[in-house]
Amino acid sequence: MMEAEFFGYRKGAFTGAADDRDGFFQAANGGTLLLDEVADLPLAMQVKLLRAIQERRVRKVGATVEEAVDVRLVSATHQNLAECVESGRFRQDLYYRLNVIELKLPPLRERLDDIGLLVAAILARLSTFTPQAEQVTLAPAALSALCAYAFPGNVRELENILERALAFANDGVIEVADLGLKGGQGRPAEMPDLADHYSEAAAVAGVPMAANLESAAPGAAVQLIGGELPSSLPDYLDDIERDVIRQALARTHFNRTKAADLLGISFRQLRYRMQRLSIHEQD
Repeated sequence: MMEAEFFGYRKGAFTGAADDRDGFFQAANGGTLLLDEVADLPLAMQVKLLRAIQERRVRKVGATVEEAVDVRLVSATHQNLAECVESGRFRQDLYYRLNVIELKLPPLRERLDDIGLLVAAILARLSTFTPQAEQVTLAPAALSALCAYAFPGNVRELENILERALAFANDGVIEVADLGLKGGQGRPAEMPDLADHYSEAAAVAGVPMAANLESAAPGAAVQLIGGELPSSLPDYLDDIERDVIRQALARTHFNRTKAADLLGISFRQLRYRMQRLSIHEQD
Protein backbone atom coordinates (compact mmCIF):
# COMPACT_ATOMS: atom_id res chain seq x y z
CA MET A 1 0.00 0.00 0.00
CA MET A 2 1.35 3.38 -0.99
CA GLU A 3 -0.21 5.05 2.05
CA ALA A 4 1.61 2.64 4.36
CA GLU A 5 4.92 3.44 2.65
CA PHE A 6 4.38 7.18 3.07
CA PHE A 7 2.87 7.29 6.56
CA GLY A 8 3.74 3.93 8.13
CA TYR A 9 1.44 1.34 9.69
CA ARG A 10 0.54 -0.32 12.98
CA LYS A 11 0.94 -3.99 13.73
CA GLY A 12 -2.03 -5.96 12.40
CA ALA A 13 -3.28 -3.13 10.16
CA PHE A 14 -3.30 -5.52 7.20
CA THR A 15 -2.08 -8.96 6.21
CA GLY A 16 1.68 -9.09 6.62
CA ALA A 17 1.90 -6.14 9.04
CA ALA A 18 3.72 -8.09 11.73
CA ASP A 19 5.23 -5.04 13.46
CA ASP A 20 4.80 -1.30 13.73
CA ARG A 21 6.67 0.52 11.01
CA ASP A 22 7.44 4.16 10.28
CA GLY A 23 6.80 5.60 6.84
CA PHE A 24 8.78 8.03 4.73
CA PHE A 25 7.45 11.04 6.59
CA GLN A 26 8.41 9.73 10.03
CA ALA A 27 11.82 8.63 8.79
CA ALA A 28 12.46 12.11 7.35
CA ASN A 29 11.12 13.97 10.40
CA GLY A 30 13.37 16.96 11.03
CA GLY A 31 14.96 16.62 7.60
CA THR A 32 14.22 16.52 3.89
CA LEU A 33 12.07 14.07 1.94
CA LEU A 34 12.50 13.70 -1.82
CA LEU A 35 9.37 12.76 -3.77
CA ASP A 36 10.65 11.53 -7.12
CA GLU A 37 8.26 11.45 -10.10
CA VAL A 38 5.55 13.09 -8.00
CA ALA A 39 3.34 13.52 -11.10
CA ASP A 40 2.79 9.75 -11.16
CA LEU A 41 1.01 9.69 -7.78
CA PRO A 42 -2.61 8.49 -7.98
CA LEU A 43 -5.20 11.19 -7.27
CA ALA A 44 -6.31 9.46 -4.07
CA MET A 45 -2.74 9.56 -2.76
CA GLN A 46 -2.39 13.18 -3.80
CA VAL A 47 -5.26 14.06 -1.44
CA LYS A 48 -3.53 12.36 1.49
CA LEU A 49 -0.21 13.98 0.63
CA LEU A 50 -1.82 17.42 0.46
CA ARG A 51 -3.36 16.95 3.89
CA ALA A 52 -0.03 15.83 5.38
CA ILE A 53 1.67 18.92 3.96
CA GLN A 54 -1.02 21.32 5.16
CA GLU A 55 -1.56 19.85 8.62
CA ARG A 56 2.04 18.74 9.23
CA ARG A 57 0.56 15.63 10.77
CA VAL A 58 0.24 12.05 9.53
CA ARG A 59 -1.65 8.98 10.68
CA LYS A 60 -0.26 5.50 10.32
CA VAL A 61 -2.44 2.91 8.63
CA GLY A 62 -4.37 1.19 11.40
CA ALA A 63 -3.71 3.95 13.95
CA THR A 64 -6.30 6.17 15.65
CA VAL A 65 -4.04 9.09 16.51
CA GLU A 66 -1.98 11.41 14.35
CA GLU A 67 1.71 12.21 14.66
CA ALA A 68 3.28 15.62 14.15
CA VAL A 69 6.01 15.72 11.50
CA ASP A 70 8.36 18.48 10.41
CA VAL A 71 9.55 17.64 6.91
CA ARG A 72 10.93 19.76 4.10
CA LEU A 73 9.73 18.42 0.76
CA VAL A 74 11.66 18.36 -2.49
CA SER A 75 9.65 17.09 -5.46
CA ALA A 76 10.96 16.00 -8.84
CA THR A 77 9.29 15.03 -12.09
CA HIS A 78 10.09 14.78 -15.79
CA GLN A 79 6.55 15.87 -16.67
CA ASN A 80 5.09 19.36 -16.97
CA LEU A 81 2.99 19.63 -13.80
CA ALA A 82 1.06 22.64 -15.09
CA GLU A 83 -0.09 20.54 -18.05
CA CYS A 84 -0.94 17.67 -15.70
CA VAL A 85 -3.14 20.06 -13.72
CA GLU A 86 -4.87 21.21 -16.91
CA SER A 87 -5.57 17.62 -17.93
CA GLY A 88 -6.89 16.69 -14.49
CA ARG A 89 -4.09 14.24 -13.69
CA PHE A 90 -2.63 16.36 -10.89
CA ARG A 91 -4.44 18.33 -8.21
CA GLN A 92 -4.15 22.08 -8.56
CA ASP A 93 -4.09 22.69 -4.79
CA LEU A 94 -1.24 20.19 -4.36
CA TYR A 95 0.61 21.79 -7.28
CA TYR A 96 0.53 25.19 -5.58
CA ARG A 97 1.58 23.65 -2.26
CA LEU A 98 4.62 22.06 -3.85
CA ASN A 99 5.52 24.86 -6.24
CA VAL A 100 7.21 27.21 -3.76
CA ILE A 101 10.65 27.34 -5.36
CA GLU A 102 10.86 25.86 -8.85
CA LEU A 103 14.15 24.73 -10.34
CA LYS A 104 14.11 23.70 -13.98
CA LEU A 105 16.98 21.45 -14.99
CA PRO A 106 17.52 21.55 -18.77
CA PRO A 107 18.00 18.23 -20.58
CA LEU A 108 21.57 17.05 -20.94
CA ARG A 109 21.66 17.95 -24.65
CA GLU A 110 21.36 21.60 -23.56
CA ARG A 111 24.14 21.32 -20.97
CA LEU A 112 27.14 20.31 -23.05
CA ASP A 113 29.56 21.88 -20.60
CA ASP A 114 28.44 19.36 -17.96
CA ILE A 115 29.25 16.23 -19.95
CA GLY A 116 32.96 16.08 -19.09
CA LEU A 117 32.29 16.55 -15.38
CA LEU A 118 29.45 14.03 -15.38
CA VAL A 119 31.64 11.46 -17.13
CA ALA A 120 34.27 11.91 -14.42
CA ALA A 121 31.74 11.56 -11.60
CA ILE A 122 30.06 8.52 -13.16
CA LEU A 123 33.37 6.74 -13.77
CA ALA A 124 34.36 7.49 -10.18
CA ARG A 125 31.14 5.91 -8.95
CA LEU A 126 31.47 2.92 -11.26
CA SER A 127 35.02 2.34 -10.06
CA THR A 128 33.64 1.33 -6.65
CA PHE A 129 31.78 -1.55 -8.32
CA THR A 130 34.03 -2.18 -11.33
CA PRO A 131 37.74 -2.16 -10.41
CA GLN A 132 38.88 -1.81 -14.03
CA ALA A 133 37.10 1.56 -14.22
CA GLU A 134 39.98 3.07 -12.25
CA GLN A 135 42.37 2.54 -15.17
CA VAL A 136 39.96 3.34 -18.02
CA THR A 137 40.50 6.46 -20.14
CA LEU A 138 38.20 8.14 -22.65
CA ALA A 139 39.46 8.61 -26.21
CA PRO A 140 39.03 12.18 -27.55
CA ALA A 141 36.87 10.84 -30.39
CA ALA A 142 34.62 9.15 -27.83
CA LEU A 143 34.16 12.41 -25.95
CA SER A 144 33.43 14.16 -29.24
CA ALA A 145 30.75 11.56 -29.96
CA LEU A 146 29.19 12.09 -26.53
CA CYS A 147 29.14 15.85 -27.10
CA ALA A 148 27.36 15.29 -30.42
CA TYR A 149 24.76 12.91 -28.98
CA ALA A 150 21.23 14.09 -28.14
CA PHE A 151 20.78 11.97 -24.97
CA PRO A 152 17.03 11.34 -25.09
CA GLY A 153 17.45 9.46 -21.80
CA ASN A 154 19.43 12.31 -20.17
CA VAL A 155 21.94 11.51 -17.40
CA ARG A 156 20.58 8.01 -16.79
CA GLU A 157 21.33 7.16 -20.41
CA LEU A 158 24.86 8.56 -20.04
CA GLU A 159 25.37 6.29 -17.02
CA ASN A 160 24.19 3.24 -18.97
CA ILE A 161 26.37 4.15 -21.96
CA LEU A 162 29.50 4.39 -19.80
CA GLU A 163 28.69 1.22 -17.89
CA ARG A 164 28.28 -0.65 -21.17
CA ALA A 165 31.43 0.89 -22.61
CA LEU A 166 33.46 -0.36 -19.64
CA ALA A 167 32.53 -3.92 -20.56
CA PHE A 168 33.75 -3.51 -24.16
CA ALA A 169 36.77 -1.23 -23.72
CA ASN A 170 40.08 -2.76 -24.81
CA ASP A 171 43.47 -1.79 -23.37
CA GLY A 172 41.80 0.55 -20.91
CA VAL A 173 40.57 3.02 -23.56
CA ILE A 174 36.91 3.72 -24.32
CA GLU A 175 36.53 4.25 -28.07
CA VAL A 176 33.52 5.48 -30.05
CA ALA A 177 32.49 1.92 -30.96
CA ASP A 178 32.44 0.97 -27.28
CA LEU A 179 29.79 3.60 -26.55
CA GLY A 180 27.16 1.90 -28.70
CA LEU A 181 25.36 5.17 -29.40
CA LYS A 182 22.01 4.83 -31.13
CA GLY A 183 21.88 5.99 -34.72
CA GLY A 184 19.93 9.11 -35.59
CA GLN A 185 20.45 10.69 -32.18
CA GLY A 186 23.21 13.08 -33.17
CA ARG A 187 22.98 16.85 -33.25
CA PRO A 188 22.34 18.94 -36.34
CA ALA A 189 25.34 19.32 -38.64
CA GLU A 190 25.62 23.04 -37.92
CA MET A 191 26.31 22.38 -34.24
CA PRO A 192 29.98 23.11 -33.47
CA ASP A 193 32.23 20.31 -32.35
CA LEU A 194 32.96 21.10 -28.72
CA ALA A 195 35.19 18.12 -27.96
CA ASP A 196 38.35 20.24 -27.96
CA HIS A 197 36.90 22.50 -25.28
CA TYR A 198 35.94 19.50 -23.16
CA SER A 199 39.29 17.84 -23.61
CA GLU A 200 40.99 20.96 -22.26
CA ALA A 201 38.51 21.34 -19.43
CA ALA A 202 38.79 17.64 -18.64
CA ALA A 203 42.57 17.94 -18.42
CA VAL A 204 42.23 20.75 -15.89
CA ALA A 205 39.72 18.75 -13.84
CA GLY A 206 41.68 15.52 -13.97
CA VAL A 207 39.14 13.66 -16.11
CA PRO A 208 40.92 10.69 -17.75
CA MET A 209 41.44 11.39 -21.46
CA ALA A 210 43.52 9.04 -23.56
CA ALA A 211 45.34 11.81 -25.44
CA ASN A 212 45.90 14.34 -22.69
CA LEU A 213 46.65 12.53 -19.47
CA GLU A 214 49.99 14.30 -19.24
CA SER A 215 48.23 17.66 -19.04
CA ALA A 216 45.96 16.58 -16.19
CA ALA A 217 46.57 18.57 -13.05
CA PRO A 218 48.50 16.48 -10.51
CA GLY A 219 47.27 16.56 -6.97
CA ALA A 220 43.90 18.05 -7.87
CA ALA A 221 41.84 19.01 -4.88
CA VAL A 222 39.04 16.65 -5.94
CA GLN A 223 40.02 13.01 -6.49
CA LEU A 224 37.81 11.84 -9.35
CA ILE A 225 38.84 8.30 -10.12
CA GLY A 226 39.05 5.55 -7.56
CA GLY A 227 37.96 7.81 -4.74
CA GLU A 228 35.26 7.19 -2.19
CA LEU A 229 31.67 7.28 -3.38
CA PRO A 230 30.36 10.78 -2.58
CA SER A 231 27.47 11.07 -0.15
CA SER A 232 26.01 13.96 -2.15
CA LEU A 233 26.42 14.00 -5.94
CA PRO A 234 25.43 17.70 -6.32
CA ASP A 235 28.02 18.76 -3.71
CA TYR A 236 30.59 16.46 -5.30
CA LEU A 237 30.02 17.97 -8.74
CA ASP A 238 30.17 21.48 -7.27
CA ASP A 239 33.56 20.62 -5.76
CA ILE A 240 34.79 19.37 -9.13
CA GLU A 241 33.51 22.44 -10.96
CA ARG A 242 34.98 24.77 -8.34
CA ASP A 243 38.39 23.10 -8.67
CA VAL A 244 38.26 23.23 -12.48
CA ILE A 245 37.47 26.95 -12.50
CA ARG A 246 40.17 27.77 -9.94
CA GLN A 247 42.81 25.91 -11.92
CA ALA A 248 41.69 27.52 -15.18
CA LEU A 249 41.97 30.94 -13.53
CA ALA A 250 45.41 30.09 -12.20
CA ARG A 251 46.59 28.92 -15.64
CA THR A 252 45.43 32.15 -17.23
CA HIS A 253 46.75 34.37 -14.42
CA PHE A 254 43.15 35.18 -13.42
CA ASN A 255 42.22 36.48 -16.86
CA ARG A 256 38.55 35.53 -16.81
CA THR A 257 38.10 35.93 -20.55
CA LYS A 258 40.93 33.48 -21.27
CA ALA A 259 39.74 31.15 -18.51
CA ALA A 260 36.27 31.06 -20.06
CA ASP A 261 37.81 30.22 -23.46
CA LEU A 262 39.89 27.48 -21.86
CA LEU A 263 36.78 25.94 -20.32
CA GLY A 264 34.70 26.30 -23.47
CA ILE A 265 32.07 28.55 -21.88
CA SER A 266 31.14 32.20 -22.26
CA PHE A 267 32.49 34.96 -20.01
CA ARG A 268 28.98 35.46 -18.61
CA GLN A 269 28.67 31.76 -17.79
CA LEU A 270 32.01 31.83 -16.01
CA ARG A 271 31.04 34.90 -14.00
CA TYR A 272 27.74 33.28 -13.00
CA ARG A 273 29.47 30.05 -11.97
CA MET A 274 32.07 31.93 -9.93
CA GLN A 275 29.31 33.75 -8.09
CA ARG A 276 27.29 30.58 -7.52
CA LEU A 277 30.32 28.67 -6.22
CA SER A 278 31.69 31.63 -4.18
CA ILE A 279 34.96 31.74 -6.12
CA HIS A 280 37.02 34.90 -5.72
CA GLU A 281 40.20 35.84 -7.55
CA GLN A 282 42.14 35.97 -4.31
CA ASP A 283 41.35 32.27 -3.81
